[in-house]
Amino acid sequence: MIHVVLFEPEIPPNTGNIGRMCWASGNPLHLIKPLGFDLSERSLKRAGLDYWPELELAVWENFEEFEQAWNGEGGADRSMYYFTTRGKKAHWDADYALGDALVFGPETRGLPAAMVEEDLDRAVRIPMTNGRSLNLATSAGIGLYEALRQCGGDVDGGQV
Repeated sequence: MIHVVLFEPEIPPNTGNIGRMCWASGNPLHLIKPLGFDLSERSLKRAGLDYWPELELAVWENFEEFEQAWNGEGGADRSMYYFTTRGKKAHWDADYALGDALVFGPETRGLPAAMVEEDLDRAVRIPMTNGRSLNLATSAGIGLYEALRQCGGDVDGGQV
């Protein structure tokens, strides 16, 4: 499985859509506080439809708490990839493995520069011709399904 991590997400429908995608593909979703919404918000549940209660979801008080748990559960054998417009390599050039985490920043700010600069080898970008960035849910879908493809990615056939 691939872990999808949303760092301080702000827009409930994006998080709901990403939750639905994680549920449909059998991958966990991690939310890092502070959240820009309440988890009981109608728009979050509407986007996630009735799948939200079945989603493998973890909510963390801050990134440090997530990172400690991540490192304590075999983190040395797994990688975190930071999706950012500041990444030097395309997301398809990363070498994903099952158990890795894909970290996405808040919609209006992206990931903090200090977080990305800690490990520039793990900073990846989704190539774009125009514009500043894609919608968070779109970016998460692009990233997750590329990682699954590299890992033998037939979600329907049960290979991932």
